[in-house]
Amino acid sequence: MSQEPTLSVLNALKNCFRVIERQQHNWSNNLAECTSLIISLGNLGEQLQSCNKVDFKGTPLQDFPQLKQRLTYKLNQALGVVLGKLADKLSALQVVRDSISNQVVSVFQLYENNSEKISLSASLRRLAVIPSLADMLEWLQDIDRFYRNQYLKRKLMLQMVSPENMSYIVELPKLWKALERQQEHNLTQETLMKIAFFMDSS
Repeated sequence: MSQEPTLSVLNALKNCFRVIERQQHNWSNNLAECTSLIISLGNLGEQLQSCNKVDFKGTPLQDFPQLKQRLTYKLNQALGVVLGKLADKLSALQVVRDSISNQVVSVFQLYENNSEKISLSASLRRLAVIPSLADMLEWLQDIDRFYRNQYLKRKLMLQMVSPENMSYIVELPKLWKALERQQEHNLTQETLMKIAFFMDSS
């Protein structure tokens, strides 16, 4: 793998994986904050459901005028604040997705521009510390697809949140947790382990 086009693609792959490694940390941090906000959202949904069901007549609270309306208003206000923060976090996740996707596209464009100069045997050749170009390009596609799918699922999940659909808001933390379990198999971390020696090589 001493040919110049091959070395150019290898350097681009290395830079791309470095970006992915950094962005994975950003993804994890923002996702953790999302999870905390989703739990808060579910709690507020439960409180709103309870508030709507409670009849204050015949209780000591009946002496407080418009208490139910005031509580409902405050809870809805809090709900709006949490949804605003979630929108910000979703935007941060989108930045991660776009950053990774742009890097992957850049590497593939470079490879395609040099494909005629890189033989098939060079693309498939594996060395002791360097996986084949074909393997690493495939891993990049898998990682790109992973972040695209994870972002889209979360975006669609949050788009369904509505004050008129309080039961969904209450159920959302469970749905979100189920989605988190789907990514317990950390594709990105597994791939970075496979290329650890390549990343340390000069």
